[in-house]
Amino acid sequence: MTSQTPADNSVDPRLRRRALALLVVSPLFFSSNLIIGRAAAQTVEPSTLAFWRWLIAFMILLPFAFSGLRKHRATLLAHAGELVVLGFLGMTLCGSLIYVALKSTTATNATLIYTSSPVLIVLLEWLFRGIRPGARQMLGIALAFAGVATILMKGDIDRLIHFRFNPGDIGVAVGALAWAVYSVILRRKHFTSLPTIVLFCAIAGTGAAILAPFMAYEAIRLDAFPRTQEAWMSILGVAVFASVLAFSTFQYGVKTVGPSIAGVFMYLLPVYGVSLAVLFLGERVQAFHLAGFAGVATGVALTTLPKGLFRRRT
Repeated sequence: MTSQTPADNSVDPRLRRRALALLVVSPLFFSSNLIIGRAAAQTVEPSTLAFWRWLIAFMILLPFAFSGLRKHRATLLAHAGELVVLGFLGMTLCGSLIYVALKSTTATNATLIYTSSPVLIVLLEWLFRGIRPGARQMLGIALAFAGVATILMKGDIDRLIHFRFNPGDIGVAVGALAWAVYSVILRRKHFTSLPTIVLFCAIAGTGAAILAPFMAYEAIRLDAFPRTQEAWMSILGVAVFASVLAFSTFQYGVKTVGPSIAGVFMYLLPVYGVSLAVLFLGERVQAFHLAGFAGVATGVALTTLPKGLFRRRT
């Protein structure tokens, strides 16, 4: 294997800037799942919630992707097995499994464990694609993770020392690994050649099909079909924001700048979570928030800004 840079330096600078801009807002859409999805999971069974989330997402995407699906059907059919793997990883393990895990762990534990995914992405890229991470990238990831930990632990080192694992943490860890593998597979050449919406629509439809038997089981054995307007509004919110908008922006970022760089932006999740709490729940910004924000911002900047900015000028 040969050493490569994490990002594709041949990418048009305008496309790169667009991808980075979308990756900045992508975690904002993902963070809606922690609010809307967590509320929905209290009244809707996990597989049922995940199935309707992805079926609705597929139906939203289909009118925009239909002609592309027909045009690229040969490529999609040739790699149908990988689409099934992507649907299982992204929609089942990162969907219904996380909803199950959240019932037996805390939001703090889940967020801290899930933010291991950027590190896992870098390791997988190194092991399977020969893309060796640079010192600046690893420093950026470490600073961003430290920023996240500062926010979640409220600047108290004792909280980190006495960190306790819960049963649901295993499910979250599996979800983090699944997300890392999902991100790396998306970077394969036959997938990067496809339009983002076309590939995402195919994955969403495949994921919904995989979840259908589990949804049917919950409907028959647990009488879990959502019946209230509140439940359907929550499902719709998760489908639009945490699915269509979150995944499509992230997937475009992976296609353009690579999974290692795209993954680092997931460290913005707790930053957006705190910001939303301040705006809508009246929470106050504290010193540890600012310290954490600084760590995340510095880490993301180190990982994504052009190398030329960090070279010594003579």
